Parts: sequence; structure tokens; C-alpha cells
Amino acid sequence: MSESDARLARLVAPVSEGLLRMRQILEAQVAESSRAVSDMTDHVSRFRGKQLRGALVLLAGDATGNATDEHPAIAAIVEMIHLATLVHDDVLDGAKVRRRVACVNERWDNQTAVLLGDFLYARAFALSTDLSSRLASRVLSEATRRICVGEIEQAALRYDFELAQETYERIAGAKTAVLYGAACELGARYPGGRDEAGALLAQFGNSIGLAFQIIDDCLDLVGEESVVGKSVGNDIEDGKLTLPVLHVYRGADEATRAAMRDVYTGPGLQQRLSVLRSVVDLQPGIEYALERARTLVEGARARVETLPQSRARDALCEIGGYVLERSW
Repeated sequence: MSESDARLARLVAPVSEGLLRMRQILEAQVAESSRAVSDMTDHVSRFRGKQLRGALVLLAGDATGNATDEHPAIAAIVEMIHLATLVHDDVLDGAKVRRRVACVNERWDNQTAVLLGDFLYARAFALSTDLSSRLASRVLSEATRRICVGEIEQAALRYDFELAQETYERIAGAKTAVLYGAACELGARYPGGRDEAGALLAQFGNSIGLAFQIIDDCLDLVGEESVVGKSVGNDIEDGKLTLPVLHVYRGADEATRAAMRDVYTGPGLQQRLSVLRSVVDLQPGIEYALERARTLVEGARARVETLPQSRARDALCEIGGYVLERSW
């Protein structure tokens, strides 16, 4: 077990029993008699990674004194939605590798990958209808809508070097932070009421999720595929402007700006990430983005520190640091 994995195992130890139940539910929900589908769900099971979002449902429930027997099912629903977004994201990005194995769109094709993502969404929302409260269905359907809007807006704003940081964060938040926020909100609120705790934990999750996405954008620029475990340089290939690049662009002279634009838009250009690294020093942008992520994590930690002391609350406080230090 790596040092990172050992740290996460320690953080989620307070909800280890709930996580085991979550995984059992998840396995049962994606099981399918069709050999074609089961081959794909077996393959995509290797994308599950750290299952951090599901753990946040359970930790938020424990930290607020709101854990119920249905929280593991909610965690499984959140993880299925996350898996669906990964499969669809890989199609949108033209990615080849995730978790060190071939993406679904690479091993099969784009059409099949889209259908698998739809299958996972369907299973997730079918399970949500079996719960005793409609709250999970409402919160997660809204989260899914916002994820789709974020992806559409990002596609519409490709190659926009004048993109404001506020707009970048709104889109990044919709793509990633919204599911973190929904996971934490449901942990604190389900099956209903407890609006103040839900709002507090939703804010915590949104901040952690946005920090996670900013780190991810940094890794796409300076990470190594063998360490990150997935394709890097996809944002540049797809014309997506992220915070580190936007910061460097704003501080560059016009000749450097023109060179950066050419890297993104030049037809037929190979290895765009390597070329970008050769025309501009990305480090100032990386440092700026990391500082922004640290600020978000500090704010998130300050929110949950207002909760009564418990192992779950302490784990939530430490998860922000885990996100900042990740290299995967």
C-alpha cells in the first residue's frame, strides 16, 4: 500500500463498515446478466479509485450525528454517478488511459462508452427511488443537471484565453465540486430537515471539490502519466483553458501570448503539452493555482471545525490536506 493509500485508509477508518456496505451495494447494482455489459462493468470497476465521494457521504453523516442505515446506499449512488461522469468525460476528452488501464472509449468505442455511462446513471437513479426519502433523488438530479451544464459551458468556451477566473471556477465547480457538495449535503441532511448542517457541509464539499479540480488541472500540465494513472495533456488537446494557463497567459508579453495561442490552435500540431512547456514557463501558474486550492481547503476546514469534535469531523478536516498533496 502506498503512503497516500495508507493515509486515506486512516482517514476513512471511522466509516469503514459503511464503506464495506457501500461497496456491496455498488457491486449488486452494476451486476448485469448481459455478458457484453458485465464485461464493461468489470472493466470500469478498476476506475473506482479512492471512492472519496462515497466516503464523504458517510463521514458527513457521522460528523453531524445524522448517520442512518440508508447512508451506505446514498454513498453507492454517488459513486455510480461519479463513475458515469468519468466514462462520459473520457469520451469528451478523447482520453486513452484511466487508473492505468484503457478507458472504455479506447477499449471499445465512443458510442458504447456513452451507453455504459447512461447505464450507470440509470442504475444510480433507480436505486435512489427505493430510498425512504426523495431527498437524495432531488439533490443528485440537480447535481447531475449542473454537471451537464458545466460540461456544455466548458465546450462553448474552448480556446477563450480571456476567460475570467470567476468563470473558470464556476465551470470547474459545476464539473467536479457539485458532486462533492451534494455528497456532503446528503450526509448531513438525509432523510430531511437539518438545513443548516446541510448548507454547512455542502459549502465544505464544494470547496474541497473545487480544490480537487484545480489540482487535477495542474496535474494535467505537469504530472507524469505513469504517476497520475491517466492521460495527461488532454485539456490542451481539447482547447480547454485552466487556471494555471490563464494566469501565465495574463502575465505574459504579447509574443508569448501569441505562441501560447498557436500551441492550442495550430492544426495538426503533435504533443501540444510538450510544445507549450517549451514556449512558456508554467511554474508561476502552477504555484498560483496551488495557492488558490490551499485557500479553498483552509476555508473548508474552518467550516467543519465548528462541528462537535469526533473522529469523523477530524477526518473531514484532514481530507483537504490529502487532496492538496495528491499526485493521482
